[in-house]
Amino acid sequence: MATIPAHSATGRRKTAVARVRLSVGTGKIEVNGRPFEEYFPTTPLQNTVLAPLTLTNLVNGYDVAVNATGGGLNGQAGAIRLGIARALLQVDATLRPALKAEGYLMRDPRMRERKKSGQPGARKRFQFSKR
Repeated sequence: MATIPAHSATGRRKTAVARVRLSVGTGKIEVNGRPFEEYFPTTPLQNTVLAPLTLTNLVNGYDVAVNATGGGLNGQAGAIRLGIARALLQVDATLRPALKAEGYLMRDPRMRERKKSGQPGARKRFQFSKR
Protein backbone atom coordinates (compact mmCIF):
# COMPACT_ATOMS: atom_id res chain seq x y z
CA MET A 1 0.00 0.00 0.00
CA ALA A 2 1.47 3.34 -1.07
CA THR A 3 1.39 6.17 1.44
CA ILE A 4 0.58 9.71 0.45
CA PRO A 5 3.72 11.82 0.91
CA ALA A 6 3.39 14.56 3.48
CA HIS A 7 5.60 17.61 3.34
CA SER A 8 6.64 19.25 6.59
CA ALA A 9 8.23 22.61 7.36
CA THR A 10 8.82 24.91 10.30
CA GLY A 11 7.84 28.56 10.54
CA ARG A 12 8.81 31.04 13.25
CA ARG A 13 7.82 34.57 14.21
CA LYS A 14 8.67 36.40 17.44
CA THR A 15 8.61 33.56 20.00
CA ALA A 16 6.03 31.46 18.13
CA VAL A 17 7.00 28.22 16.40
CA ALA A 18 4.73 26.37 13.98
CA ARG A 19 5.43 22.85 12.71
CA VAL A 20 3.38 22.43 9.52
CA ARG A 21 2.46 19.15 7.80
CA LEU A 22 1.05 19.44 4.28
CA SER A 23 -0.70 16.48 2.66
CA VAL A 24 -2.88 16.10 -0.43
CA GLY A 25 -6.52 16.47 0.58
CA THR A 26 -9.61 18.64 0.57
CA GLY A 27 -8.42 21.88 2.19
CA LYS A 28 -8.96 21.05 5.87
CA ILE A 29 -6.71 23.10 8.18
CA GLU A 30 -6.19 22.07 11.81
CA VAL A 31 -4.17 24.00 14.38
CA ASN A 32 -3.35 22.07 17.56
CA GLY A 33 -6.14 19.62 16.81
CA ARG A 34 -8.80 22.31 16.34
CA PRO A 35 -10.25 23.75 13.11
CA PHE A 36 -8.31 26.90 12.25
CA GLU A 37 -11.52 29.00 12.07
CA GLU A 38 -12.07 28.18 15.74
CA TYR A 39 -8.40 28.68 16.72
CA PHE A 40 -8.10 32.04 14.90
CA PRO A 41 -11.44 33.79 15.57
CA THR A 42 -10.84 36.94 13.49
CA THR A 43 -10.86 37.18 9.70
CA PRO A 44 -7.48 39.00 9.39
CA LEU A 45 -5.73 36.17 11.28
CA GLN A 46 -7.47 33.55 9.13
CA ASN A 47 -6.43 35.44 5.98
CA THR A 48 -2.82 35.51 7.22
CA VAL A 49 -2.83 31.72 7.56
CA LEU A 50 -4.51 31.19 4.16
CA ALA A 51 -2.36 33.74 2.28
CA PRO A 52 0.20 31.35 0.69
CA LEU A 53 -2.53 28.89 -0.31
CA THR A 54 -4.77 31.55 -1.86
CA LEU A 55 -1.84 33.08 -3.74
CA THR A 56 -1.00 29.72 -5.32
CA ASN A 57 -4.68 28.68 -5.82
CA LEU A 58 -4.18 25.53 -3.71
CA VAL A 59 -6.69 26.24 -0.92
CA ASN A 60 -8.73 23.09 -1.59
CA GLY A 61 -5.80 20.97 -2.76
CA TYR A 62 -4.03 20.24 0.53
CA ASP A 63 -4.85 19.38 4.13
CA VAL A 64 -2.73 21.27 6.64
CA ALA A 65 -1.98 20.01 10.17
CA VAL A 66 -0.18 22.48 12.40
CA ASN A 67 1.41 22.24 15.83
CA ALA A 68 1.82 25.84 17.06
CA THR A 69 3.55 26.79 20.32
CA GLY A 70 4.72 29.98 22.00
CA GLY A 71 3.85 33.61 21.40
CA GLY A 72 0.36 34.96 20.83
CA LEU A 73 -2.19 34.45 18.08
CA ASN A 74 -0.63 37.06 15.80
CA GLY A 75 2.85 35.54 16.06
CA GLN A 76 1.48 32.03 15.59
CA ALA A 77 -0.47 33.09 12.48
CA GLY A 78 2.71 34.58 10.98
CA ALA A 79 4.69 31.46 11.85
CA ILE A 80 2.05 29.22 10.24
CA ARG A 81 2.10 31.38 7.09
CA LEU A 82 5.86 30.94 6.78
CA GLY A 83 5.61 27.20 7.48
CA ILE A 84 2.92 26.68 4.83
CA ALA A 85 4.92 28.69 2.28
CA ARG A 86 8.04 26.60 2.96
CA ALA A 87 6.06 23.35 2.71
CA LEU A 88 4.55 24.47 -0.62
CA LEU A 89 8.08 24.92 -1.96
CA GLN A 90 8.76 21.24 -1.23
CA VAL A 91 5.61 20.35 -3.18
CA ASP A 92 6.39 22.54 -6.20
CA ALA A 93 9.58 24.59 -6.54
CA THR A 94 8.06 26.66 -9.38
CA LEU A 95 5.90 28.48 -6.81
CA ARG A 96 9.01 30.19 -5.38
CA PRO A 97 8.90 33.45 -7.43
CA ALA A 98 5.26 34.14 -6.52
CA LEU A 99 5.74 33.36 -2.82
CA LYS A 100 8.99 35.33 -2.65
CA ALA A 101 7.46 38.39 -4.35
CA GLU A 102 4.76 38.55 -1.66
CA GLY A 103 7.37 38.14 1.12
CA TYR A 104 5.95 34.85 2.41
CA LEU A 105 9.36 33.13 2.42
CA MET A 106 11.09 35.72 4.60
CA ARG A 107 11.22 35.16 8.34
CA ASP A 108 10.15 38.28 10.23
CA PRO A 109 13.22 39.02 12.37
CA ARG A 110 11.56 41.48 14.76
CA MET A 111 11.75 40.32 18.36
CA ARG A 112 10.79 41.83 21.68
CA GLU A 113 13.66 43.88 23.11
CA ARG A 114 14.95 42.61 26.45
CA LYS A 115 14.44 44.48 29.69
CA LYS A 116 17.63 46.20 30.86
CA SER A 117 18.82 46.23 34.46
CA GLY A 118 18.49 49.52 36.33
CA GLN A 119 15.32 50.52 34.49
CA PRO A 120 11.70 49.34 34.47
CA GLY A 121 11.59 48.22 30.82
CA ALA A 122 13.61 47.96 27.65
CA ARG A 123 13.75 51.72 27.00
CA LYS A 124 11.75 53.31 29.81
CA ARG A 125 13.76 54.93 32.59
CA PHE A 126 12.89 55.48 36.22
CA GLN A 127 11.71 59.03 36.97
CA PHE A 128 14.61 61.48 37.19
CA SER A 129 14.64 64.02 40.00
CA LYS A 130 17.21 66.77 39.76
CA ARG A 131 16.64 67.89 43.37
